[in-house]
Amino acid sequence: MPYEAPDLASLSPQDIARLADGEGLPPVQDWHPDASSDSLMRIDAEGRWYHDGGLIGRPAMVRAFSRLLRKEADGRFALVLPYEKQWIEVEDAPFQAVELRADGEGEAASLGFRLNTDDIVVAGPGHAIRIGGTSNDPRLYLHVRHGLEARIGRSVYYELAEMALAQNPDRPGIWSNGQFFPLTAAA
Repeated sequence: MPYEAPDLASLSPQDIARLADGEGLPPVQDWHPDASSDSLMRIDAEGRWYHDGGLIGRPAMVRAFSRLLRKEADGRFALVLPYEKQWIEVEDAPFQAVELRADGEGEAASLGFRLNTDDIVVAGPGHAIRIGGTSNDPRLYLHVRHGLEARIGRSVYYELAEMALAQNPDRPGIWSNGQFFPLTAAA
């Protein structure tokens, strides 16, 4: 049966919450193999996955690899199996938030994001949105799991900025699951 990506627009808020629970993820945080090697893999700044210089074009394969990804205490990234970890180069963030689904308004809002790996993440406690980049190249990041983040893609960034400015132009920010995320750096 071929893999089909979730259609975020057609999902109910309850479906989004269920998918965001992350069921079925391997317990990579519990695996501590002694053996390690280079995976010859790289994730570029746009969230594209490469192996040995060639683009990995099968979304299901990228999704499978992404579930084995872990950020180490030293900041490096690895694909982790019970018996070995393989180092992987990550240029920015390992994931990209490519689609937004907003439900509700103000403090009652819920913001669901679909990642380039088709995982669903709902911003809120445990899944913070943070400001990064520079003043010339501002970026937003969404915490996914265990220190792994998704860079919020440009079109989604603009959607969030538009929502934030419509709610309060003097203090741009967004609410999701009862948590407020400012979209401007503290002065």
